[in-house]
Amino acid sequence: MNTKQGVPDASRSEAQIGEAQTADDAVREHASPVVRWLLLVAGTVCVVLGLIGLFLPVLPTTPFMLLAAACYARASKRFYYWLLSNRTFGPMIYEWRKHRSIPYRTKMAAIGLMLVTLAISIVFFVEPAWLKAVLAALGLALAVWMYRLPSRDRVKH
Repeated sequence: MNTKQGVPDASRSEAQIGEAQTADDAVREHASPVVRWLLLVAGTVCVVLGLIGLFLPVLPTTPFMLLAAACYARASKRFYYWLLSNRTFGPMIYEWRKHRSIPYRTKMAAIGLMLVTLAISIVFFVEPAWLKAVLAALGLALAVWMYRLPSRDRVKH
């Protein structure tokens, strides 16, 4: 938005200016420095867990990045905008903030990886039958919940 005296930059489109103002509205740093620090730590832990989730299908990346964005929005504008400007995670966070949806491809990949990981765990690593049943039930419940999350980009037949 700003070049001089709050005048919009002529090189930016109306949509970009509106998006920046909407993002500014979402960032309200908490009044307490202690709470801001705790939120910053929590957001950073979520980013680290989300990054680990890129390589370990057991950990879902998307929810951790959304939680990190929520923490950063109350803790630090700098970290919040850093996360939003990330080319990998930024679009996903914008999609969630603006439409409360996640991209269909992301959703299907998360469900697929989660189901494969759980199936391998159940077949090869978990011994007790009751624990296999619990893992299968939790995996199914999580898959159904995730599938029911809205996706604006899903092709409808």
